[in-house]
Amino acid sequence: MNPNRIYRQTLIFTAILFLVIFSNTACQKQSSIDGGQTVKAENSEQPVASAPENAEIENAQKMIERMPEAAGGYNGLAIAYIREARKSGDFSLNSKAETSVNRALELEPDNYDAQRLQASLLLTFHKFQEGLEAGKKLQQKSPQDPFVYGVLTDANVELGNYKEAIDAAQQMVDLRPGMESYARVSHVRSLNGDSDGAIEAMKMAASIADPMDKEARAWTLTYLGNEYFKVGRYEEAEKQYDTALKILPDYHFALTGKGNVRAAAGDYENAVKFYTQSQEKIPLTQTVIPLGDIYKKIGKPEEAQKQYELAEFIEQKFGNIDQRTLALLWANQNIKLDEALQIARAEHEKRKDIYTADIYAWTLYKKGQFEEAKKAITEAMRLKTKDAQIFYHAGMIEKGLGNKKAAADYLQKAIKLNPAFDVLQIEVAKSALQELKGAI
Repeated sequence: MNPNRIYRQTLIFTAILFLVIFSNTACQKQSSIDGGQTVKAENSEQPVASAPENAEIENAQKMIERMPEAAGGYNGLAIAYIREARKSGDFSLNSKAETSVNRALELEPDNYDAQRLQASLLLTFHKFQEGLEAGKKLQQKSPQDPFVYGVLTDANVELGNYKEAIDAAQQMVDLRPGMESYARVSHVRSLNGDSDGAIEAMKMAASIADPMDKEARAWTLTYLGNEYFKVGRYEEAEKQYDTALKILPDYHFALTGKGNVRAAAGDYENAVKFYTQSQEKIPLTQTVIPLGDIYKKIGKPEEAQKQYELAEFIEQKFGNIDQRTLALLWANQNIKLDEALQIARAEHEKRKDIYTADIYAWTLYKKGQFEEAKKAITEAMRLKTKDAQIFYHAGMIEKGLGNKKAAADYLQKAIKLNPAFDVLQIEVAKSALQELKGAI
């Protein structure tokens, strides 16, 4: 399993949450998306009182006690839950946030702050079309609100409406060139194959993150590290993860990043250590699956299987909003291929983003449907995104079709871009390329 794929999904989720918290951050510098060097759950049934000890949550609850018929306290409580979810990795707290927002809207249906929170939470729960419609309604009400364009950017990216996403991200950075808008510029540039521009934009986001907010700084540095990692710049990536961990020592996203770069260096002992530390903080598939892959790589199949079973449990019992991770996991393992294809096809029918197309292509390939797989992988490559896993899939599909030259070209491109894009699949890519070289 490629941890970067899950990172990209998490980037959108986390960036949405940042909008809620940092929507008033400002910066004086402007940026162009298209060029230039300057810069982008489980539903919980527990009562409110069972939430983690948190002064912000307690203060919001006290405000609700004082003014139980006002929306403001419920909005504040929702924001507090979202902050805590982002910090702790306990994303079930977003369900509590949703309950608070719903109550705010019951009390004041036209409350704009509650409507903004509702729009971002729709995206958090992968209700992208609903989130897009909510964003459009907010735009009609307040066309100068940069928050709105963050919602529109994220929804359009996830639905595959990339031109609309670029326009929305540009509008957002024009209105308020803050950390949240630069993070989005970074992501849009990365999608369009501008890795250098994506890195510069995320550097800008990191440089203007609130210095008093440790989690905000750690988040931007971690995702700057991810941009480096995607193009094989492992030492630079590790520096960002290390800096993030100095700021926030138990930050699970940065711990996962450290696991990735240690695995890339062949330092499997420390990769296991960092993945395990991240998993102990909060078990997410972005750490569970790579840890399983490393166990398989070093000859511990029983330990690997435990991780894969845990990943299935997390996605099937606690996810229920996006099971593409399962489709990719099963396809990589050559198991449950009918179920994997069914999941990928259903997702592809709902959304036309490049990563869904890629997973759909891979499941089609695994089922031997090479012609259909090529159509899907062509769709996945339409933005010229620099993604080693997509190139790898394209190469294997071309190999299946008998197009040896094209297959070798794509596989070489994958290996050159990120020679450790996946601890197990990279070996398949190298073996296939060696076979092709002997046949060309």
